[in-house]
Amino acid sequence: MAGRYDSNPFDEEEVNPFAVDQSGGGKTSRQPSYGNGAFYMVNPTSAPSASSKLSPLPPEPADYDRGATVDIPLDTANDLRKKEKELQAKEAELKKREQELKRREDAAARAGILLEEKNWPPFFPIIHQDIANEIPVHLQRLQYVAFTTLLGLVGCLLWNFIAVTLAWIKGEGPTIWFLAVIYFISGVPGAYVLWYRPLYRAMRTDSALKFGWFFIVYSIHISFCVFASVAPPIIFKGKSLTGILPAIDVLGDSGIVGIFYFIGFGLFAVESLISIWLFQQVYMYFRGSGKEAEMKREAARRTMMSAL
Repeated sequence: MAGRYDSNPFDEEEVNPFAVDQSGGGKTSRQPSYGNGAFYMVNPTSAPSASSKLSPLPPEPADYDRGATVDIPLDTANDLRKKEKELQAKEAELKKREQELKRREDAAARAGILLEEKNWPPFFPIIHQDIANEIPVHLQRLQYVAFTTLLGLVGCLLWNFIAVTLAWIKGEGPTIWFLAVIYFISGVPGAYVLWYRPLYRAMRTDSALKFGWFFIVYSIHISFCVFASVAPPIIFKGKSLTGILPAIDVLGDSGIVGIFYFIGFGLFAVESLISIWLFQQVYMYFRGSGKEAEMKREAARRTMMSAL
């Protein structure tokens, strides 16, 4: 039978992690076991071995206060509220200005005043042009053709200036060159102001009087183009315009100048044909929409008011 103080085989053994076996085997020594009354001593002065598996925890910083609180200045919260109020005030001011601008635009539209911002050509805006958004769909085709005739007139007068300049160099005299310059600097802005813009506004606002003004001035434009395509020898033998008659005349003196004049004749002829077609189409729309009778009534009313 086992002795009275024999060790309990089911007793758990405790291991001291800081004790090192003196034999160098790397095993830790056992702590005193109180079950059997025997214990083992561990040398407290022995240095820890390099083979120890556990390392001591890093020291906790001394200046760390677990109970410290973070102070949030009240001035920051006040500044945020102040900025929020300023933003709300600016937003209200912008809404007020937007409403005022819209009110003015509506008043101008009711009074018949059109706000036209220069947007064409895109690289150097000098005129207002927005056919796709401002002209009714059923009139956009005619307005595009009208714009084509405006650009066509610019091309005709520019080519006329080049051809007449060449003729002047060949000895035709400076007078025809000055006339060509006058045709260009007066014809291009005059065409835009006198007949293209009235037609644009007439189609935009459906104004009968603006249609009537367009018909009067555009008939003068057609007459000039037809005259230029022929260029009879009335003013300086007609050589200030590149018509068919001066083209035949200068062809015998200089072949190059004659070719330039014939090209100018072709440009004026095409411009005349397109302009006549546009005049007919706009007039057909004008009569079919009942604007002719409206224009007559408006003209009679204005005449009466002027007389009174």
